[in-house]
Amino acid sequence: MGYVQGEGRTQATLFPVTLEELIPDDHVCRVIDAFVDRLDMAGLGFERAEAAETGRPGYDPRDLLKLYLYGYLQQIRSSRRLESECRRNIELMWLLGRLAPDHKTIAEFRRMHREGVTAAGAELVGLARSVGLVKGEWVAIDGSKFQAVSSVKSVREREALERYLEQLEQSDEQDEVVIDPSAVASALEKLHQHPEPEVAFMRTTHGFIPAYNVQAAVDAEHALIVAQQVTVQAGDNGSLQPMAEAAQAATGGPAQPINVVADAGYSNGAQAAACEAKGILPHVPANRGVNTRGDGTLFDRTEFTYQPESDTFLCPAGQTLARKQLMRKDRAVLYAAQPEVCGACPLKSRCTVSPRRIVTRHLHEEALQRMQQRATPEAMRLRRATAEHPFANLKYRIFGHPRFLLRGLRGAQTEISLAVAAYNLKRMLNILGGRKLHVALQAT
Repeated sequence: MGYVQGEGRTQATLFPVTLEELIPDDHVCRVIDAFVDRLDMAGLGFERAEAAETGRPGYDPRDLLKLYLYGYLQQIRSSRRLESECRRNIELMWLLGRLAPDHKTIAEFRRMHREGVTAAGAELVGLARSVGLVKGEWVAIDGSKFQAVSSVKSVREREALERYLEQLEQSDEQDEVVIDPSAVASALEKLHQHPEPEVAFMRTTHGFIPAYNVQAAVDAEHALIVAQQVTVQAGDNGSLQPMAEAAQAATGGPAQPINVVADAGYSNGAQAAACEAKGILPHVPANRGVNTRGDGTLFDRTEFTYQPESDTFLCPAGQTLARKQLMRKDRAVLYAAQPEVCGACPLKSRCTVSPRRIVTRHLHEEALQRMQQRATPEAMRLRRATAEHPFANLKYRIFGHPRFLLRGLRGAQTEISLAVAAYNLKRMLNILGGRKLHVALQAT
């Protein structure tokens, strides 16, 4: 028997196959097409949303947004690769009507429309709410580091220049050194020319590298990302309130109470209290300091009872620790016992190695305690099952490699907005199926 034979390359057909016949009814291209066509591009902030009456015709921003959504779904983020795909990819030929914009036009669209792309992603979340894929009852917040474009060497040089200029400023104030104006001008010029002035070194699985901290709020119903933000802070403890409020706004507004789960890195008493005031219940383990003095065998602060009526602490021996000092930087109040009382106490060897015992209390201690009580093992399991899966998809199924292509905080935010929109489209497609999602998009 022979092999299965294809058609001859010179074979003519009476009825040529159309692009419409080559794209199945449940294909992702039809979903992208229906989603973008329903958007109010001018209202979302896209430039040239209305065609100009004079001059050379430009590309419709809808076509370029479709191109990028398709590209990120296929791990194609480079503008040059997208240009190449437009000339050979049948799916893109159908999606764009055989348009083939050049790479400069493609790149310029992404560079100019950070706000528009983010707003389009919010519209997709609103659609998910309307079809019941987002409940907004439980939201998990997490952060992950994405490598920046800048190299380790360039960021080190920039930080060295910043330290040099800071030292010159301090020396000038003390009149200790003669400053060379040409050297200062050269350092300032190099500093201003750095393409990523915001990026800093962050700890990742690959060591300390230039990176941004990407925050995401994920709805627990179907693991859809309802809010995202790129930050330059390596730690997460300043992101609890902004991400929780963004998630609340995306899932129903201030009238919608939600439960937010996060790990101990988000422990922040002031932000926890602010969240509770807005109907947001944080479930976060309180990140407490550990008393390591005395080899860790001394009384923990939990052994001391706070007495709110007198604003004092009662120690295990029944003695009083009075309020001594407010530490604004640490947002804590310091309480101390009398040295002569501690010196005569029979429990001193189990309490402190100092002349007297000192205990601190956070300014928002009650909020921290409530947050800790809500952080049950079940809530922490929900956090792991909800928040970590989307980041794995963003890094290795959408980006292909967790490194940005666009420089600066604005560029990183644009890329994350596109990647999150692509992730949510893919997730909705997997849950509802292509036909049902296409029908829902056309209906709304």
